[in-house]
Amino acid sequence: MILSKAIIVAFALSLENISAFTSTNLQLNHNNDIVSKLKSSVLPIPSETVTERKMEKTQSKSGDVLDGTLNLKVPKVGTIMKLLPKECFDIHTPTSLLYFSIDFAAVASTMSFLYAVVTSETYHSFPIWLQALCVAPLQVLTGFAMWCMWCIGHDAGHTTVSNSKAINRFVGEISHSMICLTPFVPWANSHRQHHLNHNHLERDYSHQWFIREKIHDLEDYILWSHKGRNLMLPFLYFVYLFLGIPDGSHVIFYGRMWENSNLKEKLDAAISVAISVATAGTLWYNLGTADFTVVCMMPWLVCSFWLFMVTYLQHHSEDGKLYTDDTYTFEKGAFETVDRNYGKWINRMSHHMMDGHVAHHLFFTKIPHYHLETATIALVKGMEEHGYGSLYKQIDTPNFTQEIIKQFDENWFFIDEKQVVRE
Repeated sequence: MILSKAIIVAFALSLENISAFTSTNLQLNHNNDIVSKLKSSVLPIPSETVTERKMEKTQSKSGDVLDGTLNLKVPKVGTIMKLLPKECFDIHTPTSLLYFSIDFAAVASTMSFLYAVVTSETYHSFPIWLQALCVAPLQVLTGFAMWCMWCIGHDAGHTTVSNSKAINRFVGEISHSMICLTPFVPWANSHRQHHLNHNHLERDYSHQWFIREKIHDLEDYILWSHKGRNLMLPFLYFVYLFLGIPDGSHVIFYGRMWENSNLKEKLDAAISVAISVATAGTLWYNLGTADFTVVCMMPWLVCSFWLFMVTYLQHHSEDGKLYTDDTYTFEKGAFETVDRNYGKWINRMSHHMMDGHVAHHLFFTKIPHYHLETATIALVKGMEEHGYGSLYKQIDTPNFTQEIIKQFDENWFFIDEKQVVRE
């Protein structure tokens, strides 16, 4: 446990040093005004639990009447972009690769230590229950390190690790296909559809949306899944990735995500699948079933839990809305995304995946993770100054594990009919 804590502290401090390093380099290239913005720290925690949408009418500087109801005017992406410092859109390959290297080292060190424990004579002298108790903290730590690594691959999928296609592909294959056993190209393709159709009732990817009032019209297997939802929570990423529910399989090419793909695209995606299968097969063969399960797959489940939890909570809120073909716009869907504060260091080690998610959805191919904090601060300030502040949502979520269990048990993938904007 002491070593685990030491690794976390070292990991956290290294990220803080990178932030300082990045700011120092930017200071050499930008004027003092820009640098002062970059030195802003974590987004301040609001006094309320939720930054709620105001329901009263306000007026923007441009004269547009903004209504907090369903008819609220939403600014275009081009207008929002002008609110952010230009350096937020700078993709700096060395900085990206530095974060990649640190996360890679974190995964390698934690998994190696876990393997050393599992293969020791002392470990094998323990009864099974004590073995499980000894390795559980290390599995959680390794799984979290894998989640941080996954976030780097996430940037690669959005082409924000580098302006080089080859570097993005290399980082994505290492981060996702190898370390996280997530075929990079299939995932990147389906994830792009999620961003292009976020919070669309039918076209959104990654999320299934069911109208609560129509529960009795659902197929039997969906109803069965709902009844067993709490038991399935740790395995839902596996169901999504391999079984292809709801978007199609990322391993065997079937489902809606492959409907418009040609042979060349499928062959390219097959390379990522081959890398994941080869990695898993090699580890399984060399470690054996028991050690492969304890050292690799249990941390993978922890990583999967983080991934599902973050994705679910970023797109579910009490006042969240879904749109149809008649009412959907990219900007409306983006502002249904929720920024969540998990705590200063978890936010940083997760590369601001949670507390910078709104800015990420607005500019998912333009802002790298190390600029999301600055972009979010500028976004909130600019939106408020121009009368759009009520569109932004932020929720403090320090007890995130309890929150996902509570929300998933109560709501699952249901949304009320009143939350669907049809006209």
